[in-house]
Amino acid sequence: MPVMRFGSLCSGIEAATLAFAPLGWQAQWYAEIDPFCCAVLQHHYPGVPNLGDVTAVSWSAYQGTVDLVVSGPPCQAFSGAGRRLSLEDPRGSLLLSYLNALNTIDPLWSLTENVPGLLRTRDNAFGAFLGGLVGADAPLVPARGQRWTDAGVV
Repeated sequence: MPVMRFGSLCSGIEAATLAFAPLGWQAQWYAEIDPFCCAVLQHHYPGVPNLGDVTAVSWSAYQGTVDLVVSGPPCQAFSGAGRRLSLEDPRGSLLLSYLNALNTIDPLWSLTENVPGLLRTRDNAFGAFLGGLVGADAPLVPARGQRWTDAGVV
């Protein structure tokens, strides 16, 4: 059986690698800039390259290298505990950088961690994300009079 190869963006201390290990899935690369998280990645996964800043990587070099891309874009821009600046917050705009990476890498699958606040932004960040996933010209919007509930699948 072929091995699932994955890459991780906004990797943190890399929960995905730990979760996927019993399945035999293999991390090909990470992209993380937080110094503490980078040190944890280097300590636990020294053989997996850390590409660093998601916004500074030439993702075309990674097209076809993975079957799955996982990401946990920073939640502070969307969380009720933060200022809720959404895509106007540089951390929130990483959601759009993630889309750029996905569209360039073109994996078979993507898996994105979510925070409830992402579903309830004034600028419809979740709709912009979903629209970007499917190549729409504009953000997707929930049915008339509705709101995003607890998830979205495209």
